Amino acid sequence: MKQQLAAGFVALGLIFAPVGFANDKAAESKTEKAMDKVKETVGDAAITAKIKTEFAKDKGVSAMNINVDTDKNGKVTLKGTARTREEAAKAESIAKSVNGVTSVKNEIRVTG
Repeated sequence: MKQQLAAGFVALGLIFAPVGFANDKAAESKTEKAMDKVKETVGDAAITAKIKTEFAKDKGVSAMNINVDTDKNGKVTLKGTARTREEAAKAESIAKSVNGVTSVKNEIRVTG
C-alpha cells in the first residue's frame, strides 16, 4: 500500500512538474519582453536627451521651442517653432548627427 501511494505521488509529480515548468517559462518570457521594452524606452529617451543636449549647446537652435520624439527604431520627429529656416535646418542636422538616429522628420514651423 505504501509503495502504491508513493508511486502515485511520483506519478503526480511527473504529471504536474511540466505544468509548473511551462508556467516558469511563460513568466520568464514575459519578464524578458518587459525588460526589452524597458531597454527600448531607455534607448529612445537617451537619443532624445542627446539631441536636446546638442540643441542646448548650439546658440543657433532654441532647445526650448523644439520638441524631440524618438521611436523604438531611432526615427526622430522634430516639432515646434524656429525663428528661421536656417534654425529649423540646423536642428534637423544636429538630430541626424546623433548616434542611434536612423531618420529625422522635420515638422518645425518657421515663425519669423
